[in-house]
Amino acid sequence: MWLPATRFRWTEACPTKEWMSASPSTTPLLIAQSFGGDHIYRRSLEVVLLDDFSQRKELKEKLDTYIERFQGKVRLVRKKERQGLIRAKLAGAMEAKGEVVVFLDSHCEANHGWLEPMLARISQKRSAIVCPSIDFISANNLAYSAGEHINSVGGFWWSLHFRWDPIPAKFLASRKSPAEPIPSPTMAGGLLAANRQYFLEVGGYDPGMDIWGGENLEISFRVWMCGGSIEFIPCSHVGHIFRSGHPYNMTGPGGNKDVHGTNSKRLAEVWMDDYKRLYYLHRNDLRHKDVGNLTARHELRKQLNCKSFKWYLDNVIPDKFIPDENVLGYGAFRNPETGLCLDTLQKDENSNFNLGVFGCQGGGSSAQVFSLTKSNQFRREINCLNVEWPNRRDPKSAVATLKECSKNAQTWKLGEDGLMKNEATGLCMDVASAKNSDNLPMKECDSGSVTQKWEFVYGSS
Repeated sequence: MWLPATRFRWTEACPTKEWMSASPSTTPLLIAQSFGGDHIYRRSLEVVLLDDFSQRKELKEKLDTYIERFQGKVRLVRKKERQGLIRAKLAGAMEAKGEVVVFLDSHCEANHGWLEPMLARISQKRSAIVCPSIDFISANNLAYSAGEHINSVGGFWWSLHFRWDPIPAKFLASRKSPAEPIPSPTMAGGLLAANRQYFLEVGGYDPGMDIWGGENLEISFRVWMCGGSIEFIPCSHVGHIFRSGHPYNMTGPGGNKDVHGTNSKRLAEVWMDDYKRLYYLHRNDLRHKDVGNLTARHELRKQLNCKSFKWYLDNVIPDKFIPDENVLGYGAFRNPETGLCLDTLQKDENSNFNLGVFGCQGGGSSAQVFSLTKSNQFRREINCLNVEWPNRRDPKSAVATLKECSKNAQTWKLGEDGLMKNEATGLCMDVASAKNSDNLPMKECDSGSVTQKWEFVYGSS
């Protein structure tokens, strides 16, 4: 199959010959669970294909027969009961014989020269866990195109979901070549390469995590805190099929449908120290949930002499906004008269939108967590509250919006009288005409109006 050279923009900076001479032995590892198709069979490298108890017929005898033609260069390992992606990857790393293990999802396609840049970096730094640039493969027709996050690094939300952040300007200004590895606070998850022994020494994946979700942040925090690094390799490109849903059952043991929640709680309890409070501000419902024995993971942290999570925040992701530090208030923002709280209404915070109100959830909804900083910004993790007029011809149409933080119309003051006032416009938040899921109007300030009185509720109310 022909693939576009999506690393074209880096070609002049990619010393292929040097990478070729530095390559250690490698075992690419693919995990398959009831997911098949040509993109599995297009492999020409030595691979371990771990079948996580697939049920599809074409992944039974047909796959056995197909793999025989590789004369042992492709090893098929079948599990007799489902492990879930996380434990399946760990099992695959144990099976691998190469000096370097490369994890790929089964729904991936490696591009030209994808492997050598990652191997070269691992040869230079044993404790670097490296990730390729992720390109896009259409789930409809397998069309391949360049990825949209080439100028991004991994970040995270305090709810412990992954997010993309811009590459820090300080790094861009200091690097000597666009081919240099890019330090990243976190990884997206599925695609990575590591020295196999180092991967196991630093703890592999947490075997107490189920199925999928949270393991990418857990390994990211752990590797950085324990002396290693997560790095993106600009000259390595791998295509990934982005699907609208999962082709397999995501329910964990005991009917657990919130495997991300239970997995991320394990992460928070072991690696985030006191900052786990910010996770529980988003997931108060999990505060007392049993997520299994954590003793072995706590012991691992001690054995590796890992640094604190504060060190990680200060040194790896220093621009990360901390909702309850250097603030005048944080938590749910409530109007006591109506019991309504300021709410993002679960809208995509990577774009601008109007804020609304919803019944207060008692700390159970991450969409209701806000902070008023000492610099008088009223904000979420990445965006700030603003005032805008949907109808420019109507001066009374002003509403509260959420958009990229700036100095324009984004200075707020919470008075002793409970009024939340936007300093630039002189308008106050008023819930009088708002209902669940409605926009939040901005009105002339009235200290006698109970629908303009607001208060922060810290954690559960």
